[in-house]
Amino acid sequence: MLLGALGSLLNLEEDMEVIGQATNGEEALTSILKLDPDICLMDIEMPVKNGLEIAETLKKLKHSSKIIILTTFARPGYFERAVKIGIDGYLLKDGSIEELSDAIRKVISGKRIFSQELMFDIITEENPLTPREQEILKLAAEGKTTKEITAILYLSSGTVRNYISEIIQKLDAKNRMEAVSIAQNKGWI
Repeated sequence: MLLGALGSLLNLEEDMEVIGQATNGEEALTSILKLDPDICLMDIEMPVKNGLEIAETLKKLKHSSKIIILTTFARPGYFERAVKIGIDGYLLKDGSIEELSDAIRKVISGKRIFSQELMFDIITEENPLTPREQEILKLAAEGKTTKEITAILYLSSGTVRNYISEIIQKLDAKNRMEAVSIAQNKGWI
């Protein structure tokens, strides 16, 4: 419903035309590659592939479409990852259609537009996990055991246990599952 309403409102703008819409990440990526839009508006949390995965794929392919993430998730980790990927805009869905239209125009003209709220959050709350710790926690989030993580990453079981202990301490969690939950809620994994 929101997708259709947003498309209809943007089509009312004299200088904008919505040329495609998708209900999941795989459809979105296929449509972007086929239709070659000037701007891609994407949510982060979509079925099949999320918006950040699509943005990474488009950047690797050196695709010319500019990318604006439009989301309800004000998570500093998502924002940090989006900026590192090189997206052109990151906005929260609570803005008006006028603000969105203005942001689209600015991005088309070569500017980058980011939600002020997210910029403040990223300054005040940085991801404490190293890339290796994030990798281990992602595997734990997938339900992998310590033994499976050691096999995947070619580490000793003692090393993996030490990493998990350090992760739990850094996130002030009670156990590995709480650490996973905290990191996911902050968008750090």
